[in-house]
Amino acid sequence: MSDQDEERKTPGSEASPGDRPEAGGRPAPRDDADARLRAELNDDAPPITLTPNQAKRASSTARGMLIATGATIAVVLPVYFLNPTYTAETYQRNIDVETIARQAAGDAGYLPAAPALPDDWSSNYARWVTGRSDGVDFWEVGYLTADTGFIQLTQTDDANPTWTAQRVGDAQVSGTRTIGGLEWELLDAPNGDTALTADVDGSTVILNGEASLTEFDTMGEAVIEDVRQNAVEEAERLSSADTEGS
Repeated sequence: MSDQDEERKTPGSEASPGDRPEAGGRPAPRDDADARLRAELNDDAPPITLTPNQAKRASSTARGMLIATGATIAVVLPVYFLNPTYTAETYQRNIDVETIARQAAGDAGYLPAAPALPDDWSSNYARWVTGRSDGVDFWEVGYLTADTGFIQLTQTDDANPTWTAQRVGDAQVSGTRTIGGLEWELLDAPNGDTALTADVDGSTVILNGEASLTEFDTMGEAVIEDVRQNAVEEAERLSSADTEGS
């Protein structure tokens, strides 16, 4: 055996099947994978660099995002801190309805109703509404019931069918209900609310909201009693004024 033959057969000199090129001279798939792996693990690979224009654009974009975020925070924070957090107590405030009713009496021409209700009821607003396009001024009070229901009281001495229909909205007549000796028209709204309307000694009274019929009865009886009491007091006041003027 010649020396050349020995050199060809030295250990490690023979190509393994995976190292042999494929037919046509292309490297085997394993060679491609190994090459990619070595490239990824090569610590000496050059870092990715941006051109000056690319770096400028990236910097401008980041700066714009920071400015926009800062502007948004500057707008939102004052609004957040200026508006109190709403809790159950926020809506449980108890308005002095009687005092506000007496203040509104001069504009109304009568003393609006401020019914005496159970202690565990409360009012969250009371107002005299005027200056509307329909020309009907009215007294409006919101009450929270003991069972977390809500009933709105509306009273006016200048009602008309159009105004009344607008106040009850899409509620439909479902019957009548006797409260405090008066017959009230009972209406049911699609959203589950209840409405009751009646003429109480010359005043149109509307009760509407989401509460039990028992609570509507309590409200209706108290309103009737208060409206009648106010009428008696007004008659006495006018009589006294006539006597003093004569």
